[in-house]
Amino acid sequence: MNTRKVFAASTAAFVLVAGLAACSSDDEGDTGTDTGTDEGTSTDAEPVTMTFWHNATTGPGVEFWEATVAAFQEENPNVTIDIQSIQNEELDGKLQTALNAGDAPDIFMQRGGGKMAAMVNAGQLMDLTDLITDETKALIPEGSFAANSLNGKVYAMPVAVLPGGIWYSQDLFAEAGIDEVPTTIDELNDAVEALKGTGVAPIALGAKDAWPAAHWYYHFALRACSPETLEAAGQEMNFDDECWIDAAQNLADFAATSPFNEGFLTTSAQQGAGSSAGLLANHQAAMELMGAWNPGVIGSLTPDQQPLADLGWFPFPEVPGGQGEPGSMLGGVDGYSCSADAPPACADFLNYIARTDVQEAYYVAFQAPVVNTEAQAVIEEPYLQSVLEAWNAAPYASQWLDTVYGQNVGNALNIAVVDMLAGARDAAGIVDAVKEAAARG
Repeated sequence: MNTRKVFAASTAAFVLVAGLAACSSDDEGDTGTDTGTDEGTSTDAEPVTMTFWHNATTGPGVEFWEATVAAFQEENPNVTIDIQSIQNEELDGKLQTALNAGDAPDIFMQRGGGKMAAMVNAGQLMDLTDLITDETKALIPEGSFAANSLNGKVYAMPVAVLPGGIWYSQDLFAEAGIDEVPTTIDELNDAVEALKGTGVAPIALGAKDAWPAAHWYYHFALRACSPETLEAAGQEMNFDDECWIDAAQNLADFAATSPFNEGFLTTSAQQGAGSSAGLLANHQAAMELMGAWNPGVIGSLTPDQQPLADLGWFPFPEVPGGQGEPGSMLGGVDGYSCSADAPPACADFLNYIARTDVQEAYYVAFQAPVVNTEAQAVIEEPYLQSVLEAWNAAPYASQWLDTVYGQNVGNALNIAVVDMLAGARDAAGIVDAVKEAAARG
């Protein structure tokens, strides 16, 4: 996948529009192939039952999917959707097992990249290209679909854009005397030292789940490697450029300053008050590097389960000496796919969740930027506006590297980063692990 083309095209999808055009689809959910016309519910249609897997396990996210499925079923009385909520860290493995066993859910979360490409190549996904309604296409720009496409065909309905960056407590920054957010790695080091004097962990890290630790390596690689090198690695699995080792060494040097919470190697990312998100939610840590789903996770872990009032965000700092384009960003476009054997009603449900009213409710529940340009108008939080502004201005953007490289190579990368942080590998060892996984295929 050419991530430069995908995300350069998709930046237009995330411009905040000036006003909200009140829009709610009049489509009553014909469970046959949706041609984009509104023909009303077919009460004589044969009963259809579908299974649906998502990764929201607490609070508003679970409630959103329950309410959304209930509303869709009300408009489509012949359709029943059985929901299963699966913890994020368990989803990929369970899904891969189900797909390989021929027992996949009809509807499921899609991360895209190399992971999606493997599913397409195995014939496990429904081609949605001709099943997306004209109304949906008018609400979600082409660039967002490109992030969930392969060889010109769409295999997932995008729902949210989730760029990465550093989430922080404005109150804890103020207490530490930090007046400006860091823009360079040296300034981030200064902020870490200032925060150590306040008794809180400067940065929360849930390395138990591997990928949050690897996100630090991804961002250092984004600064160390040129866009051309990053794209070539995604297409050719070539990691010979010295920038990959440079990125690992930059992370090793940063980690040597002890910026992370005590016990970060055994800390989970998103499960409970003791997770890295929970540490930030409860003002026990000042920062966390994470994607734009984090406000919703943090809000579910505050004492009153409300959004963190002093939450702020800034892009990953610049790192001198690298070949990356300043302002480049990492992120993902979350979507939902239909399995290859799903009934036509699956595509109807995906068009339904693209509606403006549903996307507005998604934003409220998950506190994450949505892809529907009309629904974006209700985004009020300054931190989410900052996320979108930085994303729109980014000269280059890539999906998360483990997503780009696929399940096997991506997992090897994530584990190797944790090994280095634990002292079991050196910087070159990260690249060696990735090369070995790529050679195995």
